[in-house]
Formats: sequence, structure tokens, C-alpha cells
Amino acid sequence: MVTGRAPHKEIEDDPGGDIRMEMARLAADGEDGVEASDLEVRRDEVSYSYRTLELLTEEDPGRELYFLMGADMAAGLAAWKEPARVVELARLGVVPRPGVEIGAVNSALDRLGASDRAEIIDMPPCGASSTTLRQRAREGRPLRHLLPDAVIRMIEGRGLYR
Repeated sequence: MVTGRAPHKEIEDDPGGDIRMEMARLAADGEDGVEASDLEVRRDEVSYSYRTLELLTEEDPGRELYFLMGADMAAGLAAWKEPARVVELARLGVVPRPGVEIGAVNSALDRLGASDRAEIIDMPPCGASSTTLRQRAREGRPLRHLLPDAVIRMIEGRGLYR
């Protein structure tokens, strides 16, 4: 899902929704079961996760939704707009992140009554984030193994995030 207008931050070097959508399509190309969605990008209002999940449910009421997020986001889920609605509409997959204790995630999920709607994904902590990827691109540092090659070529070829 390519974010439309994020409610919590402005990205200074944002190339815009159309270019982010193009990168997402390049990343999804050839990956079975993966597609890039412009649902949020084509809407004018602020993109709240609960509302995006509602719209996805309306499109296909029988589909079970999964929301993949970093442990840092999961630990702060209670502060989101309509967090109970998020866990009502989707099962959560939580990726470990450096510096975030899984106990904090479990505590946040317990407070929302969502422990049975979430799964901690058994994998090494993931330190890559959109912020660190943009910073690496800005500094001219390698992006290999962090992004698909087609996306790297696009970023470098167009001088994005510089």
C-alpha cells in the first residue's frame, strides 16, 4: 500500500505519490501474490490505516486482511486513530525492530485486547525503514539487498532523495 497523505509526518524529500507508486509497482513486479495498491494515493484525505482497511473490506468483504508492521509501530498502536478498528479488520504481522522489546509490543496488544489477532514474525530484527533508505540514497550509500534492483535503478537514474 503506497501511503497517500500520512497523518503523522511530512516527508521533506517526498517525490510524490505517482513516483512512489511507480517504485511500488517495480518492487511488486514478478512477485507472486504481491501487488501495489494506489488506494491511498488516489484519495485526497489524510490516510488513516483503519479507513484504508475499511475500504479494502468493502471492495472484497470475504477477504481476510493482514497488516504487516514493525514492532515500533505495533508498540504504539494504541495511539493510532481507531486502533480497535484496525485490529478488528486485519490480523497483524509484527516484524521485530532493533531497540524495540517484544514485551512492549505484547503489552500494547494486550491493552487493545488484540493478542489473538497478532503474530510476531520469527526473524532477525529488521533495521531497514523508509527513513533510513531515503537517508542512504541522499548520502549516495549502497541500497543493494535493501531494495529490488529495478527500484534502485529508478532512484539512482532520477536522482531521487538527493
